[in-house]
Amino acid sequence: VFQRTEFHLLQIKNQFMCAGEENWVDSRTVYVGHREPPPGTEAYIPQRFPDNRIVSSKYTFWNFVPKNLFEQFRRIANFYFLIIFLVQLIIDTPTSPVTSGLPLLFVITVTAIKQGYEDWLRHKADNAMNQCPVHFIQHGKLVRKQSRKLRVGDIVMVKEDETFPCDLIFLSSSRGDGTCFVTTASLDGESSHKTYYAVQDTKAFHNEQEIDALHATIECEQPQPDLYNYCFTKKSHNTNCLIPGVAIYTGMETKMALNYQAKSQKRSAVENKALINTVLKYVWQSEPFRDEPWYNQKTEPERKRNLFLRAFTDFLAFMVLFNYIIPVSMYVTVEMQKFLGSYFLTWDEEMFDEDTGEGPLVNTSDLNEELGQIEYVFTDKTGTLTENNMEFVECCIEGHVYVPHVICNGQILHDCTEDLFFRALCLCHTVQVKDDDSVDGLKKNQLSRRSCIYISSSPDEVALVEGIQRLGYTYLRLKDNFMEILNRENNIEKFELLEVLSFDSVRRRMSVIVRSSTGDIFLFCKGADSSIFPRVKEGKIDQIRSRVERNAVEGLRTLCVAYKKLTAEEYSNAQKLLQNAKLALQDREKKLAEVYEKIERDFILLGATAVEDRLQEKAADTIEALQKAGIKVWVLTGDKMETAAATCYACKLFRRNTQILELTTKKIEEQSLHDVLFDLSKTVLRHNGSLTRDTFSGLSTDMQDYGLIIDGAALSLIMKPRQDGSSGNYRELFLEICRNCSAVLCCRMAPLQKAQIVKLIKLSKEHPITLAIGDGANDVSMILEAHVGIGIIGKEGRQAARNSDYAIPKFKHLKKMLLVHGHFYYVRISELVQYFFYKNVCFIFPQFLYQFFCGFSQQTLYDTAYLTLYNISFTSLPILLYGLMEQHVSADTLKREPSLYRDVAKNALLRWRAFIYWTFLGVFDAVVFFFGAYFLFDNTIMFGNWTFGTLVFTVLVFTVTLKLALDTHYWTWINHFMIWGSLVFYIIFSLLWGGIIWPFLNYQRMYYVFMQMLSSGPAWLGIILLITVSLLPDVLKKVLCRQLWPTATERIQVKYFFIVVSFFVSEVSNN
Repeated sequence: VFQRTEFHLLQIKNQFMCAGEENWVDSRTVYVGHREPPPGTEAYIPQRFPDNRIVSSKYTFWNFVPKNLFEQFRRIANFYFLIIFLVQLIIDTPTSPVTSGLPLLFVITVTAIKQGYEDWLRHKADNAMNQCPVHFIQHGKLVRKQSRKLRVGDIVMVKEDETFPCDLIFLSSSRGDGTCFVTTASLDGESSHKTYYAVQDTKAFHNEQEIDALHATIECEQPQPDLYNYCFTKKSHNTNCLIPGVAIYTGMETKMALNYQAKSQKRSAVENKALINTVLKYVWQSEPFRDEPWYNQKTEPERKRNLFLRAFTDFLAFMVLFNYIIPVSMYVTVEMQKFLGSYFLTWDEEMFDEDTGEGPLVNTSDLNEELGQIEYVFTDKTGTLTENNMEFVECCIEGHVYVPHVICNGQILHDCTEDLFFRALCLCHTVQVKDDDSVDGLKKNQLSRRSCIYISSSPDEVALVEGIQRLGYTYLRLKDNFMEILNRENNIEKFELLEVLSFDSVRRRMSVIVRSSTGDIFLFCKGADSSIFPRVKEGKIDQIRSRVERNAVEGLRTLCVAYKKLTAEEYSNAQKLLQNAKLALQDREKKLAEVYEKIERDFILLGATAVEDRLQEKAADTIEALQKAGIKVWVLTGDKMETAAATCYACKLFRRNTQILELTTKKIEEQSLHDVLFDLSKTVLRHNGSLTRDTFSGLSTDMQDYGLIIDGAALSLIMKPRQDGSSGNYRELFLEICRNCSAVLCCRMAPLQKAQIVKLIKLSKEHPITLAIGDGANDVSMILEAHVGIGIIGKEGRQAARNSDYAIPKFKHLKKMLLVHGHFYYVRISELVQYFFYKNVCFIFPQFLYQFFCGFSQQTLYDTAYLTLYNISFTSLPILLYGLMEQHVSADTLKREPSLYRDVAKNALLRWRAFIYWTFLGVFDAVVFFFGAYFLFDNTIMFGNWTFGTLVFTVLVFTVTLKLALDTHYWTWINHFMIWGSLVFYIIFSLLWGGIIWPFLNYQRMYYVFMQMLSSGPAWLGIILLITVSLLPDVLKKVLCRQLWPTATERIQVKYFFIVVSFFVSEVSNN
């Protein structure tokens, strides 16, 4: 039996060309078992198809080095440092090429090793999947070979609980009726069982040896990504043997492959003094005595050198001199901060799941800070928000409530109505019973009233049948068109199944017509309350309606049950109408719907049921917290609209006061797409005005809450350009509606459509940062499309987790990942980048000012050792530790106050205002360093060129380090060690560098300079004064802003500070 089958994820290939063909071929011919047709039957057209090999890796052994280097040097930072390094090699510059080359080589090497390791893991996973054993029939025997060697036309045998290795045509089953039960969780996210039927001509054959005599061809369409449409025809030249399953699409051409989104490089959003100095230099040298002073006469070749060439080389030299404003060490520090910071996520014990034994995984550390900038969350439903575990909660019969094993109203009614209600639920469904060991035709577990194994495409139906079983009625099986049930008295009742009026999303109900053993004909119907109540003529409607509404408010999935008794004449008329509609060649669906409408009326209401789709733990709490943080949550699912909508209510995505707007196929059939969109637009804009909901929290009380429901077919029409040929389409109007909705539900979505939705929002004019989260292979496309992709390590395999940027055990862990870790990551990287820029403005701007005093000769203000070690040793470790450990508020506070996430949203800490402030602060401090030292010690003879530079450098190192200490809120012994230790290291290094004659140096210009400077009392006072003056503006700004214009974070800091102080005071007083 083919059961619980998942389709593996393969890589996308968008087009298919037959061998030897230049144009697209509409169909393909598959020869079953690779046997040519008999002579004279048809022309033999050999075709070549790809094998079943899957490739999700990015590199090969041969292209890794060039491709990886190309990818790395596409990043502007790497390319910039490469140019600087080449300039240092080509021309005479003030600094050595080693200062740029070694850090660049380190970054390139480390990144290449990391990306190579990640790709090796993908190769390893691909090989494991490609080498999976597959059984197929050859020469009348069952043989085994690797999955990658499977070819189109092979006859494949799949056993119970195995996965399909490729797309197959199902031709036979070990079940007598030629059916199998399949789960398509990896395709459309639905983990419920679906019933598939074998090809009629071959379903009765089960002998493997007879396959050798088979000559058959299959004509089918070319590969296409639509999961719900599939066309083929089969031609049998003889039908003497069994075909369990024929491979039609393999490898890159499977349905799953064509719904796969190719993996692309994701990058974080956080990511002209040389020209001025060149101009100033030539202005200065316009006077001959300045261009060629007596102490620096030029040679004859230098005088004859081209002016423009000299200007260009001078420009490059100044560019090298000032490139320290964006040093390679900053890039190295950022990479280390991201890489080491990712371990804090994996070490978080609160995000470890005891049930699965899994913790969070970080597949890429490049996007840590993006976790603090998320504006849209796109989530799958099944397995992500829910456990997909339906549970029967209660039923209401004529106002009396029944709960399995508990009777709420205190008594059981043994009357006709109750028996009819239970029989209706036992008969009105499409559930099948899985085969098991039998005793006299009945299962052992049925006789002992143990749970049967029920299978259905709807988990609701299984829950109802199992729930009624606990109340005394057990559905046994469908055999020879008779449905058998076991009643409370352990008597078997048989009902002949006459007709099934199938469920559809328009009618929102289903019915069965059955004949009892006494000859009575009943029509049992169950469906949504909105479709049952209008068709009821009698029954306790008010009591049942009240109970249904109460259960709906609690987020339970409700169904109403009704029936009517048919006379023989009424059934005969209904049968004729149904038969005529089923045989109609045109508008069959429409005619069937009309017949259903005529038959399903004048019901007697029996009662209602309530089923709970169990949400994942704290799923509703997580969504509520995300909405309070200003994040919009969209649910993208392959499920039916009713199922998905019920889940959205249960997880509080939709609320009681949410007005639901529908953009579905049903609506578009009633009106044109243009009219539906404009009606919806008028509705949301009439209440909300010109302000879009992006301005507000998702839980705004000042505006009408709207929830939008859209299905896959409607989305396809929206994404399609207008028929009038105009350049515009309906996308912008659709986006405008979505912006004004507090939540959006997209149902019946194919995997590629999920990615299209994410891309549509990602590329909208606001360019919001998006996150996609899912647990199955059908979610991989949207996970790869979003800025940040998160996989749930769930029951549907590890495809989503393997292809994501991050993986977490449960949906509830998303709350801490974004509101705590994401918040911290963004605050830390923002401070790190801006602090690095600030400290390098402080570092380079005195060098710029110094050019005015050295004739723009490219003379350095600082010693080469100071130039090299400033960003590598003296100031790098404190900011790295800050970037790893800073907590401006506690993690518990961030979880309790989700609104604090909005303080850092939309790149708030890296806007131009913040950048200008840091730039101003750096320039101010640099001016204080340079001119403070210049004017304080202008007339002091003992201060020469290198002493002056060392004094400026000493004030610089202490100021920028103490500035970081002022910004630190979360102090640990490691912070103290790094901040004060770096200052001690600078002093010790300077004493050793200038106090010892180093034999490897040709000249030692810093000998005794630092000690001479420290021997001067005024130098000590000057250093302390300049440091104080430099830090004063920042201290004043912090005090004034905190008092006059505090942010939400600062108010929370003050609030909890006073709470801690009060607690401490009370403890002291008690002691």
